[in-house]
Amino acid sequence: MESQRKSSGEEDSSGERGSLHTWKGYSYSVTPERVLLSRPVLQAALGTRHGVLLVEGGQVYSFGEFPWRQSQVSEVGPLKPVLESALSGQRVVAVAAGSFHSGALTEDGGVHMWGENSFGQCGLSSLTVVPNPTPVAVMDPDTSPPHTIRVLELACGEQHSLALSAQHEVWAWGSGCQLGLVTTIFPVWKPQKVEHLVGRHVLQVACGAFHSLALVRCLPPQESRRPLPDKCGQCNQLLYTMTDKEDHVIISDSHYCPLGVELLAEGEARLGPGRSPPLGGRTVAQNGEVLTTTDADISASGTDSDRGVGGAGSRNSPYPDDQAVKEYLKKQSDTSLAEETHEKVKQFYSLDLLTSDLIPGVMPVTTSSALNNLVSSCASAVGERVVSTYEALSLKKMINYYYPGIGGVAGVPGGVPGGFPGGPAEVRVRLEESMQGKKSCSTGDIREEEAEGLSRRLSLPGLLSQVSPRLLRRASRPRVRAVPLTPVGGLPEAGELLPSLQTEVWSWGRGEEGQLGHGDNLPRLQPLCIKCLSSKEVVLVAAGAHHSLALTAQSQVFSWGSNSSGQLGHMASPTTIPRLAKVSGIRVWDVGAGAQHTLLLADGDCYQPILYYSGQQVREGVQDTPQDQTEGYSYTQQPVLLPFCMNLGYVSGVFAGGQSCVALADRNIMGFIASLHELATAERKFYCKLSSVKNHILRPLLDLALGPASTVLLRSLVRCYSRLCHLTGQHSASLSTNLRRRREFKSLVMLEHASIFLDTYNEYCCSVGNFLVMGGFQALAKPSLEFFGKCPELLQRLAESSEENIPLSDLLVTLFYLPMRHLHEYGRLLFKLGTCFEVSSVDYQKLQDGCSKFEALALHLKRRRKEAEYTYHFWKSFPGKMTDSLRKPRRRLICESSNKALTLQNSGRFSVNWFILFNDALVHAQFSTHHVFPLATLWVEPIPEENTGLHGLKLISPEETFTLLACSSMEKAKWLRSINQAVDQAMTGAGQSGSGAGQRAEPPISRTASYTFYKDSRLKEATYEGRWLAGKPNGRGMVKWLDGRIYTGTFKNGLEDGFGDYVMPSKTLNLNDHYQGHWKEGKMHGIGTYKYATGELYEGSFQDNMRHGHGMLRSGTLNSSSPSVFIGQWVHDKKTGYGVFDDITRGEKYMGMWQDDQRQGTGVIVTQFGLYYEGAFNNNKMQGTGVLLSEDNTTYEGEFSEDWTLNGKGVLTMPNGDYFEGSFTGEWGSGLKVTGSFFKPNLYDSDGDKGRAVKLGRLAVPPEEKWRVVFEECWMRLGCEAPGQGENQRAWENIAVALTTSRRQHRDSPEMNLSRTQNRMLESLEFIPQQHVGPVTMEKYDSIRRYLIKACDMPLHPLGRLMETLVAVYRMTYVGVGANRRLLLQAVNEIMSYLARIFQLVRFLFPDLPEEGGAIPEPSSDPQDKKDSNCADTQLESPKPGRVVSSSALLLPVLLPRLYPPLFTLYALEKEKEDDVYWECVLRLNKQPDVALLAFLGVQHKFWPVSVPVLGEKTEVVSSTKDACFASATETLQQISTTFTPSDKLQVIQLTFEEITKEVMSSLEDNFLWSMDDLFPVFLYVVLRARIRNLGSEVSLIEDLMDPCVQHGEHGIMFTTLKACYYQIQHEKTT
Repeated sequence: MESQRKSSGEEDSSGERGSLHTWKGYSYSVTPERVLLSRPVLQAALGTRHGVLLVEGGQVYSFGEFPWRQSQVSEVGPLKPVLESALSGQRVVAVAAGSFHSGALTEDGGVHMWGENSFGQCGLSSLTVVPNPTPVAVMDPDTSPPHTIRVLELACGEQHSLALSAQHEVWAWGSGCQLGLVTTIFPVWKPQKVEHLVGRHVLQVACGAFHSLALVRCLPPQESRRPLPDKCGQCNQLLYTMTDKEDHVIISDSHYCPLGVELLAEGEARLGPGRSPPLGGRTVAQNGEVLTTTDADISASGTDSDRGVGGAGSRNSPYPDDQAVKEYLKKQSDTSLAEETHEKVKQFYSLDLLTSDLIPGVMPVTTSSALNNLVSSCASAVGERVVSTYEALSLKKMINYYYPGIGGVAGVPGGVPGGFPGGPAEVRVRLEESMQGKKSCSTGDIREEEAEGLSRRLSLPGLLSQVSPRLLRRASRPRVRAVPLTPVGGLPEAGELLPSLQTEVWSWGRGEEGQLGHGDNLPRLQPLCIKCLSSKEVVLVAAGAHHSLALTAQSQVFSWGSNSSGQLGHMASPTTIPRLAKVSGIRVWDVGAGAQHTLLLADGDCYQPILYYSGQQVREGVQDTPQDQTEGYSYTQQPVLLPFCMNLGYVSGVFAGGQSCVALADRNIMGFIASLHELATAERKFYCKLSSVKNHILRPLLDLALGPASTVLLRSLVRCYSRLCHLTGQHSASLSTNLRRRREFKSLVMLEHASIFLDTYNEYCCSVGNFLVMGGFQALAKPSLEFFGKCPELLQRLAESSEENIPLSDLLVTLFYLPMRHLHEYGRLLFKLGTCFEVSSVDYQKLQDGCSKFEALALHLKRRRKEAEYTYHFWKSFPGKMTDSLRKPRRRLICESSNKALTLQNSGRFSVNWFILFNDALVHAQFSTHHVFPLATLWVEPIPEENTGLHGLKLISPEETFTLLACSSMEKAKWLRSINQAVDQAMTGAGQSGSGAGQRAEPPISRTASYTFYKDSRLKEATYEGRWLAGKPNGRGMVKWLDGRIYTGTFKNGLEDGFGDYVMPSKTLNLNDHYQGHWKEGKMHGIGTYKYATGELYEGSFQDNMRHGHGMLRSGTLNSSSPSVFIGQWVHDKKTGYGVFDDITRGEKYMGMWQDDQRQGTGVIVTQFGLYYEGAFNNNKMQGTGVLLSEDNTTYEGEFSEDWTLNGKGVLTMPNGDYFEGSFTGEWGSGLKVTGSFFKPNLYDSDGDKGRAVKLGRLAVPPEEKWRVVFEECWMRLGCEAPGQGENQRAWENIAVALTTSRRQHRDSPEMNLSRTQNRMLESLEFIPQQHVGPVTMEKYDSIRRYLIKACDMPLHPLGRLMETLVAVYRMTYVGVGANRRLLLQAVNEIMSYLARIFQLVRFLFPDLPEEGGAIPEPSSDPQDKKDSNCADTQLESPKPGRVVSSSALLLPVLLPRLYPPLFTLYALEKEKEDDVYWECVLRLNKQPDVALLAFLGVQHKFWPVSVPVLGEKTEVVSSTKDACFASATETLQQISTTFTPSDKLQVIQLTFEEITKEVMSSLEDNFLWSMDDLFPVFLYVVLRARIRNLGSEVSLIEDLMDPCVQHGEHGIMFTTLKACYYQIQHEKTT
C-alpha cells in the first residue's frame, strides 16, 4: 500500500520527488547545492539574477536578487527561497522568468506578473516596477463584449512577455521588435495578438533577451497548397525572383522586409528615410499626435525604396552594375524579357543598408508548391531554357554572376560596386553562411544530410511538361516519389492524443547574433519560419539570452545564435543557421538555455539520465561579467559531461538562466521512477533506430529498380513502416513530456489507447509478410547488393545480426521484422511498472492488462511471421505455372496434402489430387489444372465412420459437393479442424490481434459471403453476394449477371423466393426492364410491378414468370403513339376473362370478356362521342347480336359483323319513336342501307310505345361475373381453394402471417415507410380478434364493424387489398369515357354485387354472423325502456340501427365513400334534365321573401315563425325578411350533399324534421302532433330554401342503395316526403 501511495506522485515528503539542485559552471570541483523545500518542486524558471519555483499544491517561491522590492528583502540566497504570499489564494500551474521580471499562470488560465516594468513587460501601465504578483488581463478586443483569453503557457524575455492561449494563438506585450506586433509605439502595455501567427496552431513559445521563438504545427497539406502571395504585403516587392541563366534558372526567395523600423538602444522606434511604415501601423508626428497611415501612403512611400536608400544620386546601391546586367540580358533574344528580368533583379536586391554589417542574406526556400507556382508562371516567358533542378537554388552561381570577382579572386575590394563594408573576407564568410542556409533547407519530401543537400537533382513536381527530355534523362534519380516517408498529417486515430512531429520553428526579433536562424543578422519584425527545421520533427524550443535551441524527436539538438562561449555546443561557423550540437550518439530529451550556456539532459547507459554543459565557465566569487570581456574566461569547445549528475538521482528536467543551472530530480521509489525512465529511454532509442533504418535503408531501397508488383508491395511496406516510425516518434515525445511534467503512468497513451499501437503493428507485420510471401526480399537482394556492397556491415549492424555470411535477403527479412521485438519490450516494461503496485490495486490490473495485450500481439505476430515464411518456402517448391495464378500477397498456407494424407473418393487409379488449404481458399490441384474454392463459401462435415469404416470429410461448395478420404482418424481430425478454423477466420476477417483466443469449434452454417458461379447454367458467371445456408444462397442477397441483369432480394434454397427487385437490360433499347415484387422458387410469383423497357407498366399478379391473375397494364404515355390501359384478368401472359380496356387514342372504353388477348363474349363499349354498344364480340370485333345507342337516343338492336358495322336483321328506333325493321348493312355514322319497313307509331297507342323502350344491361356481363379473379385472389390469400371452401382458423393465421411479413418488409426498406398510425393499426390487426366465435350480440356486432373499418383501411390486410383493388377497377371503369349515363344501372348493380361478395368473405371470417336480413337478438333491457319506446312520443324516431344484419349497413360505410365520385357523376348525368327543371324553379321561387313564400306554399298561419334569432338576438319577422325562417332546418338539410351513404343521408333528413318540429313547438303548445298535410308545405319551404343543386341525383342514389329493411319504417316515410317535394317543385306553377 505504501508503494501505491508513493508512486502516485501525491506524497508531500520533499525528500523523494521533485528535489531541486542548483549550480554554476562545469568544472570538476562544482557540487550542486540542494534547495530544501517542504514540498516537491514541479517547475523552475531562472532570470538573470533571480529564480521562481513552483511546488506541488500550486505555491510559488522566489530566490535571488529582487531590485523591484525596495521595502522587503531585496536579495535571498538560492538555498532559502521565500513564498510569494500574494499568490497564496491561487492554484498556480506554471511559472516563467524573464531577465528581471517573473510571471505565474493559474489553473483557470489567468496571468500574474511582477518585477521590472520599465518596458511594459509586466503588462501593467503607469508602473515602472511591480513589487508583488499582480493579475494581468489578456482580453480579446475583437469580441463584444471583450472576453478573457485563457492562457496555457507563459514566456518572458528581457523587455517583453509572450502568452500562448487555449486557442493556440500568441499574445505579446512589452517593447521591441521581438513582440511581432504591427506597431511602432512602444511599450505595448496591453497584451495584443500576434496577427502573423493567426490561423496556425502554436504549440510552444520561448523568449530570449531580445528575440522570440514559437513551435508551430505544420498546416495540413490542403491548406499549405493555397497559392502564396507573390508580393510582400508591407513593401510591395516581389517575394520570389527568377533569373534565366544559360541552361538553368535561378529562383530566389530572399526578400527581406524589416518593415522600415530602425532599432534604437532606448527601445524606441524610428522610421528611416524612404521606408514604408508598417501596414495599419501608427506613426508619431513631431507634435506628438498619432497619425494613422493609410494604404495610399504605404504605396507611395513604397516606391521610394525601389530607388535605393541613398536617394537619386547615391551610388552605394546594393545591386551589381546596372549596365553589366543589361548588357548580359541583351544577349537574350527577347529584349522585353530582359527589361522585365532586370526589374525583378533590382527589386530583389533593393535591400536596406542602414545596419553597418549588412549583406543580402538568403532566406531558406519556400514550400515546393510556391516555387512551382513561381516557376510555372515564368516558364512561358523563359521558354525552353528552364531546367527544373534544385541546383537552380545554388546561390554560388548567382553570386558569381552578379559579383564577378567574389567567388574567384579574394581580396579585390573593387569587385563590388560601392564596396562591401567589412571587406571581401567578411563577404565570403557571409556568403558561405548563406550557402549553409541553403544547404540545410532542402524542400523535397525526403530530407538528406546537409552534405548531400545540393549534390542531388530533383525535378520540380509541377514542371515536368515544360522540361526537355534530354534534361530529364540527365537526372539520376526517379522523378516522382510515390511514398512520402513522413506520413502526412500523422496517424489519423492518434489525433490530439500524441504530440505533433510535423512542426515548424518561427522566430522574430533582433538578429544581430544570428539568433533568429534565417542565415543573416537582420532583425525580423514579424514571425518568420526557419525553413530548414521544418522537416526535423522539432518537439521543444528554448531561448538563451542571445542563442536558440531546438530539440527534435530523434533526440538531436539544433543550436544557432551567439556562440561567444561555445554555448551552441559546436565551434562551427557561421552560427546564423541551425546546426547540430556535437553530442554524437547521445540522446538528449530536455534542454535549458542561459545567458551564455546551454544545459542538456540526455539518456545514460543505465536509464539514469546524464547532464551535459556547454558554454562559459563561471568562476567562484565573480558574480557577473560584461559580455564583451570574456577573454579571461574558459569555455567549452563542445558539450561536456557533468560528473556529479549520477549523484542527483533521476533528473526529470533542467532549467537555465543568467549564469545558473537547475536540475529537478526524483529518488527511485520502489523502482517506479526508474521504470518510467527506462520506458522513455527504450522508446527514444527505438525511434532513433527506426529513423536510422528509414534514412539509410528505406530511401535507397525505394530507388532500386524492381518489378511493378514488387514495387507496389515495397511502397506499401514503406508506407506502413513510416506510420509505425511516426507513431513511435510521437510516443517517445509524449513519454519525454510525461517525465518532464507529471511522471505518472495513468496518462500513458499506450495504456489508454492501446488499439492505435496494436493496429499499426498489425498493419506493418501484414505488409512485411506480404512482401516476404511474394519473394520481395529475394527480388531486393541483387539490386541492394550493388548498393550496399559485398559486405553490408551497415545492414548487419542495424539488423542486430551477429551471424557470419548470412544471405542479404535473410538480413533484410531480419531487419524488417525487428520492430516486432519491441512489443515484448512494451510488455516487459509495463509488467515492471506493475510490480511497483499492490497486486489487488486497480493500477496493477490496468498495467497487467496493457502488458498482456502487447504480449499477446507479439505472439500473434510471431505466428504470422512463421506462416509467411512457411508460405514463402512452399511457393519455392510449388510447380511454376500454377504459382503465378495462385500466389497472392495476403494468401498464407495452412496445410497441404502432398504426403497423400488426403485423397478424393472414387478418383481414378492414376489421377493426382493435391489439396492445398490457404487462409482464404482450398485449392484442388490436378496434373495441370487446379480449382479454387473460396473458404467463405465452403462447408465441411465429417462423415460418421460407423457404417463405412472410412475417414471421410464431406465438402460442400455452392456448385460441387465431394468427399475426401483421410488416411487416419487423426489426419481427418487435423484437416477438419484446420478447414473449420480457416473458414472461421476468413469470415470474421480474423488475423487480428489475439485471434487464437476463444475460437469456435466450427463456423456457422449460415453466413454472409460473395461468390461467382462458374458451372450452374442459370447463374453461370454471375456473382452472388449475401446470406448462405449450407452451400445455397438463403436469405437476403444480390446476384449480378455479366449481361447486366441484377436481382436483389430474398433467396430460399438457392432460388429467388420472397420479395425481390430484378433489373434486366433490354437488347434492342438502351433501357432496362425492371420487376419489383414477389418470387417463388426462382420465378416471379405473386404481386409485383413490371416496368418494361418499352415504357409499358404492369402492376398485378404473376405466376411462373408470366402475368397471371388480376393486373393492370399501362401502354404508352398520354402523348405517345398508342396510349391505352387494360385492367382485368390475365391467364398465362394473355388477357383472358373479364377486363376493362381504355383505348385513349380512339376515345373508346371496352368492358367485357376477353380470350387470348382478344375481345370474346359479351361486352359493352362506350365512346367519348356518347355512343353506347352492348352485345356480342368475336375475334376482337363486334360480331353477333347487340344494341347500339347514340347520344340522341337513336337505337339499333340487331346483328353486327364488324366494329360499329351493321349487318343483318334489326330494328332502328328514332328518338321520336318512329322505327325501321328489316335488314341493315353499313357502318354507323356513314350511311346505312336498309331493306325493311318503316313504322310510325300511333300517338294514342301508348302500349306499343312502351314496348319499344330498350332495356339496357341484358347483353352486358352480369355484375356477379365481373372481377371474379379479384375475389378469388382474396380467397386464396385466406387459404381457400374456392370461395367459401376452407378453414376459418387457417384464414386467420394467414392474415396474421401476411401482416407480419409485410411489416418486416416495410421495416427493411425505408422507402416504403408507413406512418405511425398505420403502424399502430398494423399491430392491432395482427392479433386475431375474439369476435369470430360464439353468438353475435350487439356489442360483438359493433366490434366486428370496427375491425372491418380498420382492415379495409390497411392495404396490407387481405380485405384492405381487396378494397383497394375494387376501388381501382371501379374508378377505371366509370371515370373518363366511362362516365356515360347509360352505365348508371350497371354501376349500381356492380356495387350491390361487391357488397354481396364481400359479405360472403366477412361471414366466412365471422361464421356466427347472421346471414343477410337475419336479426341480432337485442340485449335484455329493463321494462322502462320498452315502455318508452312503445309510447307515442312527439319526437320522430328512427328504428335502432343494427337489429337486422345487412351487407349494405355493414359495408357501404366503408365502400361507398371511396366509390362516391364516379357513381354520383353518373347519377348527375342521368338526372341532368330533371335537375335543370327543378333548379330553375328553385331559383325563381327563392326570389320571394319568407312570408310571401310561406303564403304561396300554403303553410298554415299558426306555423309561421313570429320572431327569428339573428346573431343571437330575437328579431320580428316582417314582410321583407328573407332566409330567416326555419334557418336551422335549412342548414341541416344542406348537409345532405356532404354525406355518402344512404343511411347518413336519411339521418340528415330526420334531423331536418326534428329542427322544423323544434321551431314550430316553440310557438305552439307541447302536446302538438303533426299531420302530413300540415307538415308537407313547411318541409317544401325548407327544401326550397336549402337550394340543393343535384337533389334529383341525391334522391335517386338513396332510393337505389337504401337498406331494404328501412324502406317501410320512419326513415322510409321521411324519404318519401323529400321525394314528393322534389316532384312538386319540378311541376310547381308560379302565378
